[in-house]
This record gives sequence, structure tokens and C-alpha cells, in this order.
Amino acid sequence: MIRMVLADDEAMIRAGVRAILATDEDIEVVAEAADGREAVELVRAHRPDIALLDVRMPRLDGLSAAAELRAATPEVAVVMLTTFDEDEYVSRALDAGVRGFLLKASDPRELIMGVRAVADGAAYLSPRIARKVIAQVSGGRLSRAGEARGHVRSLTAREREVLALVGQGMSNQDIGRELFLSQGTVKSHVSAILLRLGLNNRVQAAIIAYEAGLVPGDT
Repeated sequence: MIRMVLADDEAMIRAGVRAILATDEDIEVVAEAADGREAVELVRAHRPDIALLDVRMPRLDGLSAAAELRAATPEVAVVMLTTFDEDEYVSRALDAGVRGFLLKASDPRELIMGVRAVADGAAYLSPRIARKVIAQVSGGRLSRAGEARGHVRSLTAREREVLALVGQGMSNQDIGRELFLSQGTVKSHVSAILLRLGLNNRVQAAIIAYEAGLVPGDT
């Protein structure tokens, strides 16, 4: 069972997201919050697997809440709900250790897919915002993305295959099944990729995969 805390200051959004999540019998929303401060308190109390946070919330915004949760409950994966005009927050979100980005207006199936991917240990970047995310971060903290495109060419063929699948939001288990590798071998490849490209987490790796053209973007 994937246990979740859902936080959004709009009751209609919370109701809609909860209804979508309820269609998957393996996902349970254990608590809901209307602001970031309440979200942090509920996550600390319930210790869910995933905290699904809106970016813009009163009292404490989603990014600040994510940073607090990274320090207080690092075992809880944080996924951000975003809209197209909020992509400039991605760099801050990466600093806060966010594991996924989902669009509020995305297909309901994508919401389930993203939650499941993060629960399985992967990062998930909504394909519909991938190109905008890259455009936003290319001039900021991840300006090394252009340089990393050259570094990607220095990866082994297998490492490029693994990176492409990381970019698709696959977990180590999924990648292992796709490439007929053990999870331990996949984990070693992912660690080597992060080290060689100077990245801190799988979300950054997913962005680089898109930037390098290893993953087709959604138009």
C-alpha cells in the first residue's frame, strides 16, 4: 500500500486528486492539508510514503515545506503539483530533494503513473513539462546541462540506455526488467551516471536525459 499525504489550498483540487488516486486500490490518502504548515505537521504525524504538495500554498509554500520535510522526514518522498507558469520553481525544488513533478491538468493516468514510479524509488518528471523545465533550469543552477550533453556521449552504451529509462521515470526494478539486468546492476549504473555527470539525484538525471535528446518530449 502506498500511503500519501495530499496538500493543496483549493478544496476542489484536493477532492479531484483524491478521487483519481482512489481509483488505484494500492494507494491510500491518509491525510489532507490546506496549507504547507499543516502538511509538514501531518507528514510528521503519519509518516507516509509520499507527500504530494501544491507549489503555492498559504502559511508555508510547497517548496519550503519540501525543504523542511527533507530535513525532518527524509524517508518521505515529495512530489510537487505544478502548473505551466510555475516551472521556474524547479531549481528550488531540486535543492529541496523533490522526487517528482506532476501537472494538475495532466491525464489522470499520469498522476497514478507518477505516484507509482516515485513509490518504487524512481524520479518522475511529467513529459508535458519536461521541455519547459529544461528551458527554465538551463540558465540557473543546472546551466551545466549543456556541458552534460557532451558528457552523455562519454557514457557507455548501457549507461545511456539506463539514463534514457531514468528519464522516462522508470524505477530500478522496471529498468532491470526492460534491460534484463539485476536491480543491483541497475543501481550501480545509476550511481555511475550520477557521479560522472555531476548530478545529485534522479530528477536531475531525468532532466539531463531530456536535454541530451535521449527521451522524446511530449508536444
